[in-house]
Amino acid sequence: MLRAEIEILMSERQALLRATGAAAVFVANLDSESLPEHTYAVADILAHALNDLSEDTLRDALELVQPTLETARTEQKEQ
Repeated sequence: MLRAEIEILMSERQALLRATGAAAVFVANLDSESLPEHTYAVADILAHALNDLSEDTLRDALELVQPTLETARTEQKEQ
């Protein structure tokens, strides 16, 4: 039973890391000047949440999404 719970938690961690990595890449590539004014508060919350993460967690998140990003970029170039 404990093993099943640990596997669930690890699966959830991977999903959260993927979401975090995608959000970090999104924020890094975002042109804040083009944001509608009504989205500033949400963007600020997201930026603070990412900044509050430990360096190791953020690195893990970015490493997890990197292969997906490279695949997406390659597919975009081919189109």
